[in-house]
Amino acid sequence: MVNKVFLIILFILTGCTLLPAQEKGMASYYSNRMHGRRMSDGSRYHRDSLTCAHKRYPLGTMLKVTNIKNKKSVVVKVTDRCGGRRIIDLSYAAAKQIGMISAGVTMVRVEKYEPPLGVPFKPTDKIDLPELDYEITEGGDDITPIWMKTDDEEQASHEIKAQNRRDQRAAGRHKNNK
Repeated sequence: MVNKVFLIILFILTGCTLLPAQEKGMASYYSNRMHGRRMSDGSRYHRDSLTCAHKRYPLGTMLKVTNIKNKKSVVVKVTDRCGGRRIIDLSYAAAKQIGMISAGVTMVRVEKYEPPLGVPFKPTDKIDLPELDYEITEGGDDITPIWMKTDDEEQASHEIKAQNRRDQRAAGRHKNNK
């Protein structure tokens, strides 16, 4: 009796419910006609996404859902709210991963998912990379930035480019005459 009173007072003071570490219950999945509709968090439902609807877990919480019959599990994100007797509604993709499509409704275990610590993509083997040499080469005297060029140099570069274009045209005409 004291524990119930304590929980009620805690609920009133904090405004939140205490969620069990694990819960078991019946799960179903969204029908295809829900595809494209808005969820409670504002996102649109897509049947290939790993999302779910839960009564009490906060939106955005990651949950691990395990099918009790075949022990297959999936990690889903809470994006919607559900009601009724079922504890969770899964997206089509999540239901397919745990093998409940043919059954429609299945007994599952739901627990909050805590990702493993560490860097998931860090390679375990050491990779030997070649040592890079960052030697700075000195530019020759003929390299002048465009902003430092004088009018004479700019005129000379335009003449060289024009001569190159004339040479290319002549080579193209010579090629076509053969």
